[in-house]
Amino acid sequence: MELIIRGPHPRLSLVVIALFALLVTGSASIARQRIVANLPDAPTPKQQPSAPVKGKGGFSKTTVAILSRRSFFFPDLAYTSKPLNSGQKFLLAADETIAPSALIVTAMSAAISQANDSWPGYGQGWEAYGKRYGAAMALNASTNVFGVFLLPSVLHHDPRYFVLAHASFGQHVAHALKRMVVTPTDAGGQAVNVSGLLAPLGAEGLANTYLPDAERTTGKTFERYGIQMAIIAGGNIAKEFWPAIFKTLRMGKIAPGAGPSNRNP
Repeated sequence: MELIIRGPHPRLSLVVIALFALLVTGSASIARQRIVANLPDAPTPKQQPSAPVKGKGGFSKTTVAILSRRSFFFPDLAYTSKPLNSGQKFLLAADETIAPSALIVTAMSAAISQANDSWPGYGQGWEAYGKRYGAAMALNASTNVFGVFLLPSVLHHDPRYFVLAHASFGQHVAHALKRMVVTPTDAGGQAVNVSGLLAPLGAEGLANTYLPDAERTTGKTFERYGIQMAIIAGGNIAKEFWPAIFKTLRMGKIAPGAGPSNRNP
């Protein structure tokens, strides 16, 4: 963070620290809820995979086994239909902020911005990259606070992503895009995804307090909002095919507790 503090926009470091403080502070007070949240519902006979059986789109019953475990790479992948309370949504927001998928996307986003000289007020060099990375981390953290914790808690939306276990390629893509505008609710229904649509916009508005002055216009704000929505859509598609990627790369060997053989009875 020293690179950011020495830059022309020291408020960026304060925003990053504040957002992470918000995420970390609440974790201690509700840590016990994580134990409950991480216990999957008792599987029904239909959920217990035996020998792999092919389904539509080439998915097998082992897909169900993968989706019945908590994902380390994508923490928001639903592994139980049990609704989350506000404390569990807070923990999910914290998990998503520091998830490997989020860190990778943030690093790539900062690198692309550096290469394209986006946010030119930050300049070039490693110090400039640190500022861009910090800004991207702050943006991701605030998006999760708004879109996974605050708005879903108020509107009773379920911020998790539910993957189609058996579907064709086109159905998976359509489902991923539909999730942008439709979200499940805590009661098991569906609603307009106000949380997902407004959270990135709120995060971009907050970003205007620490981005370079030239980025604080209305046009720039909505331009960043559009880019962020495109990234979220791409992330949904990646999540939709994550079980297939997981099996292909044999990631159960490097992700503790993720393999079907480690399922709780």
